[in-house]
Amino acid sequence: MSIKVMTPGLLTSIQDLGRSGYQKYGVIVSGGMDSYSLRLANMLVGNEEGEAVLEITLVGPTLLLEEDILLAITGGDLSPTINGQPIPMGRPILVKQGSVLKFGVCQSGCRAYLAVRGGYNIPEVMGSKSTYIRAGIGGYQGRALLAGDVLLIKEPQTDLPLLVSLSKKLGSHSFAFTSWYVGKFYTSQKSQEYIIRVMPSSQFEFFTSDSREHFFQQAFKITTQSDRMGYRLAGPRLQLAEPLEMVSEAVALGTIQVPPDGNPIVLLADRQTVGGYPKIAQVAAVDNAYLAQVKPGETIRFQEISLAEAEGLYVAREKEMEQLKIAIQYHLL
Repeated sequence: MSIKVMTPGLLTSIQDLGRSGYQKYGVIVSGGMDSYSLRLANMLVGNEEGEAVLEITLVGPTLLLEEDILLAITGGDLSPTINGQPIPMGRPILVKQGSVLKFGVCQSGCRAYLAVRGGYNIPEVMGSKSTYIRAGIGGYQGRALLAGDVLLIKEPQTDLPLLVSLSKKLGSHSFAFTSWYVGKFYTSQKSQEYIIRVMPSSQFEFFTSDSREHFFQQAFKITTQSDRMGYRLAGPRLQLAEPLEMVSEAVALGTIQVPPDGNPIVLLADRQTVGGYPKIAQVAAVDNAYLAQVKPGETIRFQEISLAEAEGLYVAREKEMEQLKIAIQYHLL
């Protein structure tokens, strides 16, 4: 089975849950920006949660499906269609051989995730299929997709009973989908101002009182200089009370650094492994997927929570994911 890329979109790449265990050698984690939607897409087609998917950013690709393929799309709504007909998100869809899957106008969110039954046939590099574009490793030839690329799809190791009922519904149509679906993605907020929950870092007190106050009370815009490495923010400039000499130290997904120009940077999936700028806060892990769906030009505000609250939210989200997984498996089998 295979998919041919007719047009690649703005930035479409292979991503899984990242390349863990190599940061001590300077190798970044990478992986899907919105890991929640990535995991969900895989669940919907009966894959392991961490299987590689296509991460599609803002302007999506046009893809020719060269075989019958079971797929699912989650995350940002980029107006997906099959042969010109809109298709729903958040559910398994069986698509007939020769159909064209095209993504259109971005309706909400920033990134969509396309999983296929069996997963993409991509070799692992250091335990991951994720594309690290700056280093040219992983994914499809270490780069974003280009027109003419052909993505091979692995044969599933087990049959999926759901395919029998979808095949009957398919008939002469281009696609068939289930009546059930999962509808909760991190892109449903109507407001153009997003609330991101954070915990003050160990260097928070080194900033001036005005900067600490402005950080929580004023909005920041995500600038167009943002990418998978980090969101560069524009808003009130944050200043240290006194010059601070720092030794570079480990950084994490969601660490918020403040370089000398006073404009904070939120570190994301392709972040470096260490940083020498003072850190003002850390995004709660449960909000990283939500933040990944905010587009450049949109604004965010930071809301302080405690470490205990952040841990509680994360545990609750993981319990919800486990319940979803059980429910989806019940419908697939």
